[in-house]
Amino acid sequence: MKNNLDLRRESKRLFLILLGSALMALNIDSFVHSANLFPGGFSGVALLVQNIFMKFFGVKIPYSVLVYSLNVFPVVIGFRFIGKKFTIYSVVMIVVSGFLTDLFDGLEFLRLTEDLLLCSVFGGLLTAVAVALCLFADSSSGGTDFIAIYIAEKTGKSAWNYIFAFNCAVLAVAGLLFGWDTALYSIIFQFTSTQALNFIYKRYEKTTLFIITDRPDDVYATIKNLTQHGATVFEGKGEYSGKIHKMVYTVVSSDESGKLEGEIRKTDPAAFINVIRSKEIVGKFFKRAND
Repeated sequence: MKNNLDLRRESKRLFLILLGSALMALNIDSFVHSANLFPGGFSGVALLVQNIFMKFFGVKIPYSVLVYSLNVFPVVIGFRFIGKKFTIYSVVMIVVSGFLTDLFDGLEFLRLTEDLLLCSVFGGLLTAVAVALCLFADSSSGGTDFIAIYIAEKTGKSAWNYIFAFNCAVLAVAGLLFGWDTALYSIIFQFTSTQALNFIYKRYEKTTLFIITDRPDDVYATIKNLTQHGATVFEGKGEYSGKIHKMVYTVVSSDESGKLEGEIRKTDPAAFINVIRSKEIVGKFFKRAND
């Protein structure tokens, strides 16, 4: 039974990664190429180098060759410090998306529009969906994702400001070589993808729950079983009823919050739940390890 569950889970992960890879390749060969945009991360670097060689030397280097070469060092970091299975699935994403990008390159029917703003917005949205599918499969799209995760897990600090600075440097070079319109529209592309990804994928956001209940032990058991997070129980008096109640306080990842609220309502239908988005958490917080 356990083997069947594991097989279904791994099959689902692989399906999500392959779908994300296909969407990423289609996005590059449609919206990105149509508007000559530069996405963030190593995909943007690969496209920048590809365009430089094409413009100044008349040589077209396959996208896959460039993106595979750029990802060698991040993949080593992934294997050594993040998680072997996580890294293997990420490598599948890198390899398949690179291969499909070269395979689909030059197909005119993929060029849906040449409007720069439409390409920037819808290309950014499609990138967010592709990356989110990989994240839902407990993998990544490779490149700077490995570096950001490694720094975050080793230091407890976000590396996205450094990634942002890196992307700005890439766009500055692209602007100098290929025109500032290209660089500025690429900023719209990257902003759209970042905001859409933040909306879709909530694992790294935190939510605080205040639960007024007369069954605190049962509620905590639900929290523990579902999320592995702890909780603190307070006692207080309800001024309206005049009765003594317990308040269970816990912080969970935002992607866990919705399901947890439903399970708590099943455990105690009379529970009163106040849900608050947490801006920052300082201290120990359970994080699911990458496999």
